[in-house]
Amino acid sequence: MATPQTTNEGAAGRAAPASAAARRGAASWASKLIGVQGPLIGLVALCVAFSFASPAFLSFRNLLNILDQGTVLGILSIGMTLVIILGGIDLSVGSVLAFSMMILGWLSHDLKVPLVLAIVAALLIGALCGWVNGLLVTRAKLPAFIATLSMMTIARGLANIITDGRQIVGYPAWFDSFATRRYFGFLSLTVALAVVLVIASWIFLRYRTAGRALYAIGGSGEVARLAGIRVRQMTTWVYVAAGLLSGLAGIVLASRLDSSQPSAGLGYELDAIAAVVIGGASLSGGVGGIGGTVVGVLIIGVLHNGLNLTGVSPFIQQVVIGVVIALAVSSDTLRRRGA
Repeated sequence: MATPQTTNEGAAGRAAPASAAARRGAASWASKLIGVQGPLIGLVALCVAFSFASPAFLSFRNLLNILDQGTVLGILSIGMTLVIILGGIDLSVGSVLAFSMMILGWLSHDLKVPLVLAIVAALLIGALCGWVNGLLVTRAKLPAFIATLSMMTIARGLANIITDGRQIVGYPAWFDSFATRRYFGFLSLTVALAVVLVIASWIFLRYRTAGRALYAIGGSGEVARLAGIRVRQMTTWVYVAAGLLSGLAGIVLASRLDSSQPSAGLGYELDAIAAVVIGGASLSGGVGGIGGTVVGVLIIGVLHNGLNLTGVSPFIQQVVIGVVIALAVSSDTLRRRGA
């Protein structure tokens, strides 16, 4: 008579570990997909809070605004993610964005260069700025902070010199439509471009040998060199990629604004760093991911949008973003100590 009870107990005993394993597997998969779960929970909490604070927050149009406004920051943050995983920093992305944007307007309006060629030139200017950053870091042995700070000042100055500080207004309708025309009722070409870049960079970091090498370099550059990784070459190419993406972000912003402005991109480098750090990356290098960065970009976008809807001063918004960054870095430090 005791046999069925024993059998049931044995089945229950086997079911419990199986259930626990399933939960661990699901958590592991979520962790792999997003890169970090804490920021995702924070994003959901922010959305819930702002939905109560403002009825307009969850409207379809406002959600589209958040996506549109986050496109430029998202593109910049992809390049910043690569740089931070490598163990570097890039303070020049906002200024390179403005420089590339002004090159686009100057060539197409003042020199009457076909806009397609002007777009290519703007991308090349961004890549060139990134290449100089890479050379300053790898060849001149300057700290990344100093090298990119120098480029930030130079690029911002050149952006103003090109047109003597004036903005350039008025692009062809087909160029503006990249950011304004929506397909399927919600998807603009600029948002679609950002999504494609996110997917491509996620695949690169996760499945390509060069992508995995970035984590090795960020963990220990000397060990990576001894393992046969071309550290200087990889570092230079990462800064080139960050510069190229900054140029692309400038083109996207010009399409959204229908203008080129030398003051564009001010503070974007800090927002990009914040998005990457909030997403779980470590400023010491070797840790981070595109999934977490996307969540970080959305958190910053939701914060700005929600605070605007609730009438919070832009100056207070800066304080809030700073507090969020401090909390994100502190929680990351405590988690690593606990591990």
